[in-house]
Amino acid sequence: MNDDAQTAITQVTEQEAELVLTTFTHDDAWRLGSRLTELAIERDLPVTVDIRKGTQQVFHAARPGTTPDNDSWVERKVRVVYRFGASSYLVGLKARAEGADFNATHDLSLQEYAAHGGAFPVRVAGVGIVGVVTVSGLAQQDDHALVVEALRELVAAQGPSSDRG
Repeated sequence: MNDDAQTAITQVTEQEAELVLTTFTHDDAWRLGSRLTELAIERDLPVTVDIRKGTQQVFHAARPGTTPDNDSWVERKVRVVYRFGASSYLVGLKARAEGADFNATHDLSLQEYAAHGGAFPVRVAGVGIVGVVTVSGLAQQDDHALVVEALRELVAAQGPSSDRG
């Protein structure tokens, strides 16, 4: 594994440990989705934003420049988070660092699972993964970074959690 890959894996692992909420209500999902949409509007980004609480889709927005294919990417990334318990970016980074084809290694259909950046687990302190926030439309590292930016704001607004590293 090269140093760049290890650095990225370490960074994303730290983000997942840091970005733990104290609660995640439907209103929190709305605030998170709205903030992501605001950032996309401010930056004129062609993205689809999707928030899940459990398996329920509680927020969805598609900006100009997106297509139904972005919805397919959202679904495929979300499945990776729920199946592997980590961000779709981290799962993909680890597979690529090992020189593996993610879908072939896990015998998963490319039409059903995409280990590409943009889907991030929503974790609540003392509970674990309760949902997924996803962005699709940019390069995978940029989808991931946008999610992290908005999630970091929500975590800060909620205040300290004893489960954060």
